[in-house]
Amino acid sequence: MRELSLHILDIVQNSVKAQAKLVMIDIIINNGYLNLKIVDDGKGMSEDFLARVLDPFTTTRTTRNVGLGLPLLKQSAEMANGKFYIKSELNKGTEVFASYELDNIDRVPLGDIVSTIITLISPSIDFVWIYQIDDKKFVFDTREVTKELDGISIDSPEILIFLQEYLKENIESINGGNIIL
Repeated sequence: MRELSLHILDIVQNSVKAQAKLVMIDIIINNGYLNLKIVDDGKGMSEDFLARVLDPFTTTRTTRNVGLGLPLLKQSAEMANGKFYIKSELNKGTEVFASYELDNIDRVPLGDIVSTIITLISPSIDFVWIYQIDDKKFVFDTREVTKELDGISIDSPEILIFLQEYLKENIESINGGNIIL
């Protein structure tokens, strides 16, 4: 995948299929690295499946026989002098971590992270997104937004338009007016 935001979308779709009710996405940039961590409270994976999950021919999909998301994420992290791991426990959830040397020529760009987060918003799953650069931090929690909406659906078009602008402004504030690519 050409952008980290697309990897995030792919991994969170796996969380949704695993019946997660809460997904936490951390993007933390410090000490010259971009670190991505996604944690869900879904069904998790058996030890046997976890041992094979990085094999491109291991997938839970019924529409095709390959699953390239995690293997490509691991490869992209390692190519950018970073690290990758995945942990999972049956009936407890899954954690995926990838780091990228920020200035590495092989680092995939972050991409349009705001649009990715907006795409993920759903009334049936709670998301917590942390975006941090050094000591500047922005936290977006759909549980708090839903509480403030007092019955209005978080995925209504007007709310999504407002949230997209809200996320964009806060990310630009954290980035000092720039978007991290």
